[in-house]
This record gives sequence, structure tokens and C-alpha cells, in this order.
Amino acid sequence: MQPTILYEKWQAANLPRYLKQALSSMKNNPAEINDCFYQYLQFGTAGMRGLLGAGTNRLNIFTIRRVAFGLAQTIAFHGEEAKQRGVVISYDNRHFSKEFAIETVKVLGEYGVRTFMFSETRPTPELSFAIRHLQAYAGVMITASHNPKEYNGFKVYGEDGAQLTPDHVGMIVHMMDNVDDIFAIQVADLEELKQAELHSEILEDIDKAFQQNLQTISERSNVKKDLSIVYTPLHGIGYIPVMQGLTNAGFTNVHVVEQQIIQDGDFPTVTYPNPESPAAFEMAIALGKEVSADLLLATDPDSDRLGVAVRTKDGYELLTGNQVGALVTDYLIQAKLEKNTLPFNAILIKTIVTSELGAKIASRYNIGTINTLTGFKYIAEKIHEFETTNNYSYLFGYEESYGYLVKSYVRDKDAVQMAVLIAEIAGYVATKGQTLLDALEELYQIYGYHREALVSKVFKGQSGQQHITTIMEYLRHQSPKNIAGINVNCVEDYLTGKANFAEGHSEDLTLPKENVLKFKLEDESWIAIRPSGTEPKCKYYFGVVGETAEIADKKLLAIQEAFEKLNDESC
Repeated sequence: MQPTILYEKWQAANLPRYLKQALSSMKNNPAEINDCFYQYLQFGTAGMRGLLGAGTNRLNIFTIRRVAFGLAQTIAFHGEEAKQRGVVISYDNRHFSKEFAIETVKVLGEYGVRTFMFSETRPTPELSFAIRHLQAYAGVMITASHNPKEYNGFKVYGEDGAQLTPDHVGMIVHMMDNVDDIFAIQVADLEELKQAELHSEILEDIDKAFQQNLQTISERSNVKKDLSIVYTPLHGIGYIPVMQGLTNAGFTNVHVVEQQIIQDGDFPTVTYPNPESPAAFEMAIALGKEVSADLLLATDPDSDRLGVAVRTKDGYELLTGNQVGALVTDYLIQAKLEKNTLPFNAILIKTIVTSELGAKIASRYNIGTINTLTGFKYIAEKIHEFETTNNYSYLFGYEESYGYLVKSYVRDKDAVQMAVLIAEIAGYVATKGQTLLDALEELYQIYGYHREALVSKVFKGQSGQQHITTIMEYLRHQSPKNIAGINVNCVEDYLTGKANFAEGHSEDLTLPKENVLKFKLEDESWIAIRPSGTEPKCKYYFGVVGETAEIADKKLLAIQEAFEKLNDESC
């Protein structure tokens, strides 16, 4: 249906005042109308995520009802037992998060699906845990994770507590596509659902069980527990679980950025509530200097990503997700070897756009590494596979974008677990007179200086999607033979499922098909390109290795500059 026709249909519908006003404001703006109505919001690497507002391509109570309807019909298809096991629902503090959670409850209840909703905001990892703890059939998290304040989202989880992979999303999407009239989706009355025992609220019991599991994270007791730590939840919902976790772990010197404890969907003290952004640490750094903190921690709004900064003589240095992942990998292996608890079939899992440093560390101890596509659901899928086959014992999983999982009682990235463990690691190396940066330097001296970079280019709207498609197709069909004077040995095209080698032969890739290209160079350098599944961006990942920090830094810069010129040609 044409965007203008859909726009007129929405204008004629019985809408809340704020949506009516949004439609009126775009009346004389054809480009905005087109952007709001040219498609329905799509599922990406993290469920359905989009800008808040009026229209089919925006997140609002009607597009929420549409996806909730798809989920309800999918669960109903699997029978009465699935409906009774029900769906656990949580939400963060973004605009409309609780309203969207309630709308989800009402749609699921209309079709006889039982729901368990947290009575207060709780983080994504606790939602994942609750699904498994309650043996529910599915879960929903209302969040846009680390996106700007204008966004919200709808994540769907399976009975194992992991986000759904594309194979399992298909039926939900099919059911959504069967909706002819988005305004005709029926919703139940919330009080009637409670009386019929189709809806109940959860909180304290789940909190307690979650924290009990969190106490199994510790690997060593010889740790400096009075380490000075600053923590900020960045106006999100991490404060309660993270502080409880650190307290239960015995850390006695934790300072919190008071202004950022306040849950506020406008995230007023940060431009972008993403712990990957140095600007998000500004207030934590200020407090850190005031209290002489050794370690700074920041969680994103739904507390699934953790940022880490370490004190230096000049201030604080932020660690990347790749660096933290390498430190944790080494720490877990060493600690488990000391206690003789390292499984003989231990395995590390990371994504294809994550540094190879962790894999090198694991390899030194005869531990293998499995690479997955981007998205923690693929790491969780492997954990489930190991439980079924017993081929491997899960050691640790991580991705470069600040997502980590240590213990598999959660099946998504978990900043709560990582906050406690990275504090322990910092406390352990402190007993040796070191910082995390010192520990990282030791790894570089053994395995080479690994440097990585991420460049994200924003392409908004329908034209932006077309632009990203043009870039990917150009690079796919005009692949460079060398970059910055370094020969390209192999191009992995995950859309075609082929690895094409410079010598002329090709091999099949074993991962699911996805629109990702990865260029592997002869000196261990690599470049990967993929459209974001959660934002209107094309992402460029770079990785290099050098004998010294200076060599690695220069090589990274040269490859980035060379590839930027190549990318400009595609435009």
C-alpha cells in the first residue's frame, strides 16, 4: 500500500492525541510521510527496533500490537501447553516502555497466552534468566538498548532465554504479515486477565534467584576488595542489580554517579547512553578523579553492555570490548587451571567481527574458538547446542560491542555478570601491583599488539537503505586485490556463503547467510562490513596485528585510510 494511502488511513483512525499530533505535524512534509509509512518495522539482529512516532515504520502501540499478535499466534500454534507456560515480559525506562509492555500483555492475553510481567524495570539479562527460571515458553524485553532516546524496541526470546534466531523469527513475521488491519487487533482488559489468572506480576523472588546465581561468578578469593570503583547506570536500569552484585561480592569502596542513578528516558546528562562512547564516561571520570577511583564501570540503559575505564597517570583510559574480552578469556583460563576446574573440552565463542586476540590466548592452552555471526543470539544458540551434544563446555562468549557472557544461567549478554567479574579481575591484578592496562600489555607482548577500530556511517530513511545496498554490492563485485599495499588473501561473503581465495578457488562458509563481507589480508589484518540490524548505519570493522604498539597503530590508520578511499568509489 502506498505511503500516502496508509497515512490517510491512520489519520482516519481512532488514535491517541499524541499520535494525531504527530500525523498533523507531517501533513505538508511528503518526505517524512514516506519515511514513516513506506514499510513496516522489520526484525533485525536484536528484534524490532525503531524511532518512536506515528506510522508503520515507527514504534507505537499499534506496531507493538502487531508484533505481539504475531507472537501470540505463534505460541498458540504450538498448543495449550505453550500458552500456559506463557511469556515473561520486562522493560527498561525509555519513553513508552511500560506502556508497550502492558499492550503486549493485553494482546497476548486476548489469545489466551499467560504472561508474567516485572512490576518494575529490570534489565535484559534478568529477563533472560527469568524465562529459564520460570520455565516460560518465551520472553519479551521492551528496550532499544544503547540507542539514542528517540528509539525503543521489542526483543523476543525463546524458552532457552536467548533471543530468537532468524529460523525461529520466521513464523512470527509470517503471522504479522497476515494482519490486514493493524487497528483491528483485539486487546484484553488487564484486570480481567488478572482475575482469569492469565496475568501476574513478578519481582522479588526473581531478583533473589538472579543474585544467588550471580554469586557463582567469582573465580578467586585473593582479590583486593577495597579497590576504589565508580559505577554509573547512565540513567538506565542497572543500578539495583549491579550494586547488589558488587556488594554481595564484597566490594566495599564503590561510588555511584548520583545524577545518573535517576531513571530518565531522556538521558539528560549524556548525548548518547552508550558505554562504547567516551562522552558517556564524562561524569564518571569527574567522580573518579575526585575519589581516586582505580576502575570506572558504565552500563547501558538495559544493562546488557558494560564499559570499562582504568586509571592512568594522566587520567583514565577506556578499554574496548575486544580488550576486555581478551582480559577475561585469559583470567578465566588461568584461574580455572589453578583450581583444576578447566574442562578438557572448553570452548571460546566470539563473533566474526571480534578481535582474534582472545582466540590466540585460548589456542595457547589448546582451547578452540568458534566464530558466529554478529548478535548474541548466535552465541546462545551454540551454548544450547553444547548442552544437547556435550561436544564442548562453554568457557566464555563475547563480541566487540561490549557484550559478554560468563555464566550460562543467562542466555544474552550480561553487564551485571561482567561488572562483578571485571571488578574481581581488577582487584586480583591490584594485589600484584598492576592495573588492567598492565595485564593487557603482558598479553600484547606474548600475542602481538592487536588494534581494532569501528567506523559507523549513518544512512537514514528509504534512500539510506538503498545507499547501503549500493555500497555492499559494489564491494561484493569489485573486491580489492590489495589494501594499503597488503594483499587480500580471502574475501568471505556471508550472503552467498562462500569464501573466495586470491588463488582462484572457493570454499563453503558454515555460518547462516547474512549480508556481511570480510576481507582477510596476508598479514593477519582484516576488514568486515555489515549493515546494522538496529540502526540506519553501515558498519566497518578493522583489525590489525603488529610487533609493537606503534607498528600496529600505523598499520590500522593506513588500512582505514585506504579502505575509506575504496568506499568513496562505491558511492
